[in-house]
This record gives sequence, structure tokens and C-alpha cells, in this order.
Amino acid sequence: MPSWLRSIRVVGFLIAILWCIEFVNTLFAHALNDFGIYPREVSALPGIFFWVFLHGSFQHLVMNTMPLIVMGIFVALKGTLRFLIVTLIIIVIGGLGVWCFGREAYHVGASGLVFGYFGYLVALGIYERSLQTLFIASLTVFYYGGIIFGVLPGESFISWEAHLFGLCGGVFAARFIVMEYSKENEL
Repeated sequence: MPSWLRSIRVVGFLIAILWCIEFVNTLFAHALNDFGIYPREVSALPGIFFWVFLHGSFQHLVMNTMPLIVMGIFVALKGTLRFLIVTLIIIVIGGLGVWCFGREAYHVGASGLVFGYFGYLVALGIYERSLQTLFIASLTVFYYGGIIFGVLPGESFISWEAHLFGLCGGVFAARFIVMEYSKENEL
């Protein structure tokens, strides 16, 4: 199967999961959002693994869907395993950052993952400096560069902390992937 087709299928599966969860969450009046991240609350630590799968509304999910599809496909072009590793790193690092430093509120939404994919793609272009990664990084900045302002405090109902720490998680994931890849080539 061509890598672009595999990428579409993997990201499509992630998007389908997000939409199914939002449908169920809506049926339960968004009670599942209690499984999001509530900073510095020990009982909310498992939310570090669930926050990106939960949303405040269908509109919230709609806003995240297109950038997730586009940047997710770019991330998945390097393989399904790499996509899963990058996604997990962003979820955990972004979630821990929000849990440690976020405002006292429930933090949910895939926008942390969107910012993570953005950070990963741009940082990967910088770290690898291959024609392909620089091209993808340039496209990412051209189309989505404006989101960078989302890491600044703004509206009280928007988790800029999730944006900031998701971005950090993506940059860390790029560095981790490049270091692991270079170790494999040394053998």
C-alpha cells in the first residue's frame, strides 16, 4: 500500500475515533469531560491520556478536524509506528505540562495534538534538513503558521496551555525521532 494511502487510513481512523467519542459524550451531556485534565489534581492524572479525545462540543471538534487531517497525514507519511509514537509523546508531554502548569479548569480537546503535530513537522524539517521534511515544514508554516499565536493567553475558555505544551511535545517528539533514527544508522 502506498504511504500516502496508508497515512490517510491511519489518520481517518483517528478522526473516526474522535467523532464517535464526541457523539457518545454529547449523549451524556459531556460528562466524559470529567476524564480530561484537571491540573494538579492527583485523581485527574489519568486524564493525561484522554484529554485529546474529548471535546466541549461538535463545533470544538470541527475546528480541530481539518488541521488534524492535514498535519496528521504529513506525520503519518513516515509510517504508522512513527505516527503512533509521535502522537503518544505529544499526548503525554502536552498532558503533563497542562497538569503541572495549567489553570484550574478541565482541559480537553485535540487542539493540543494539532499544535503538537505543527511543532513536530516544523522541528523535523529543522532537525533532518532533508528536502522532503523542509518542504513539509514550509507548507505547514505557510498554511498553519498563524496558529502559533494560540500559545498566548487569550480567551478564558481556550486552553492556551494545551496549545503551548502540545507544541513542546511535538518539538520533543521530533528531536526524539531524529536521535533514534541516527542511532539506527550508526549500527
